[in-house]
Amino acid sequence: MNELDTIVQDAQAAFAAAPGPADLENAKAVFLGKTGRITELMKGMAALSVEEKKSRGAAINIAKQSIEAALTERRAALARAELDVQLRAEALDVTLPGRQRGQGGLHPVSLTLERIEAIFASMGFDVADGPEIESDWFNFTALNTPQDHPARSMHDTFYVEGGSAEAPNLLRTHTSPMQIRYAVQHVKKYSAATGAFATALFSGDMPEIRVIAPGRTYRVDSDATHSPMFHQCEGLWVGENVSFKDLKYVFTNFCRTFFESDDLVLRFRPSFFPFTEPSAEIDIQFQSGPLSGRWLEVAGSGQVHPNVIRNMGLDPEKYIGFAFGMGPDRLTMLRYGVNDLRLFFDGDIRFLSQFQA
Repeated sequence: MNELDTIVQDAQAAFAAAPGPADLENAKAVFLGKTGRITELMKGMAALSVEEKKSRGAAINIAKQSIEAALTERRAALARAELDVQLRAEALDVTLPGRQRGQGGLHPVSLTLERIEAIFASMGFDVADGPEIESDWFNFTALNTPQDHPARSMHDTFYVEGGSAEAPNLLRTHTSPMQIRYAVQHVKKYSAATGAFATALFSGDMPEIRVIAPGRTYRVDSDATHSPMFHQCEGLWVGENVSFKDLKYVFTNFCRTFFESDDLVLRFRPSFFPFTEPSAEIDIQFQSGPLSGRWLEVAGSGQVHPNVIRNMGLDPEKYIGFAFGMGPDRLTMLRYGVNDLRLFFDGDIRFLSQFQA
């Protein structure tokens, strides 16, 4: 084995033993650097004859190319090893499912409102919607609420800009104004083309008014069972022969369907509301379950006051009806066993996710 073959083997061994890129560059300098072994051989060619230079130079170049090839190969091997380490450190388990956005769903109160609307729709009731900023006339006066009634005070009602001192605007305190609005539009639709509605109370033939008005309402109140913004659902049925018997049948059927309980018992207690006379609170009692045996108030109701019938544009001597009002938030609490109303408005996904199908 000649000197060049020995140098090539030494270089190959030194490159193979280099553990990292820096060590490899140091080994390269031993053979190909300014004072490397190949470089020194090339410097010694100066003392050779022309013919010797040709053969010696060719042999040195072959050895140099072999060393450079070994160097390139080792560089590539170290680069692959470094990449493998990086890939292992940043490895992804592609067998795991991807991260996806959670599927949303309806709020529990929205579920209750949809359920209420579906039940009453099956009994022939329309669903009405209207403004949440109301006039004093629709919210109070048209509903036979006296000027000195406590509900009109700033302690209960959010008043807003607009209107006048005599007729201010406000955030509606119940959805009963929609009963007036709906009834007025209903009466206009079926009143005589002669303008009888504008000059006298309508007493002609007209389809019955059956409507519920679910929606948001506002009062100055906040605790575990009250919120400044809450939901209500008012109902109205007006016709020529609508009685308390119809009210009892409709609301009993609604409660038993809503709570999916045929042994639910209802109780009507005498009460007072400006817009109904006579008036009654509606209580329910479950015959089984955690709430069994307790009377729970769920709604107010009564026969529509003649003054309210008049404000609808109807003749109270011919038309009669009943109205009721209930809190969907309260019904949601009873249906799902929630004991703090504020949970519905906190936006806690841990609470709300329990109601998703």
